[in-house]
Amino acid sequence: MAGSSAAPRVGVLALQGDVREHVALLSSLGADVVPVRRPSELASVDGLVLPGGESTVIDKLATTFGMRDPVRAAIADGLPVLGTCAGLILLAERIEDGIPGQRTFGGLDVTVRRNAFGSQLDSFETELDVPAIGPGPVRAAFIRAPVVSEMGPAARSLARLADGTVVAVEQGNLLGLSFHPEMTGESRFHRRFLDTVSTRTAD
Repeated sequence: MAGSSAAPRVGVLALQGDVREHVALLSSLGADVVPVRRPSELASVDGLVLPGGESTVIDKLATTFGMRDPVRAAIADGLPVLGTCAGLILLAERIEDGIPGQRTFGGLDVTVRRNAFGSQLDSFETELDVPAIGPGPVRAAFIRAPVVSEMGPAARSLARLADGTVVAVEQGNLLGLSFHPEMTGESRFHRRFLDTVSTRTAD
């Protein structure tokens, strides 16, 4: 992995999904951001964002571009990763309601249920209380969003809906969100991700 620098060098997996929004937000926070489509680009970054999009498409394209095994290996080696919406699905060890043959990169000891709220027409925004990232509510956009249906002992919940459903989870250097903070101007999760990157590169 790349060495530490004044500006953390992070990548956004750029196979499909809302790549530009993550690049813009991370850049506004002072990060050196690169789109990642090839193993050589992955090897140049100290952290990776898995964006929202279509998890099944990203899974297939990761295989086509030769990215599946390198991303899995990087996660296992401790690479800090932030996954939003489809990115959460890709980080999960287990999927409910996946299509036949659908695979993930894994890393988070959780079970995730795809499209837990229904179709695109059932998208919604709400405010969440997330003490781990500081005071003040989080405005969260849920778009064909997954939820965490089960957590293993290594994972911990960061945020829940009013009914107790887990929608943000953290485990070591991995952070998975059911929602899209990059679409509501919420930067604190990305700051937390960058802090994790900086801590790891300083070790």
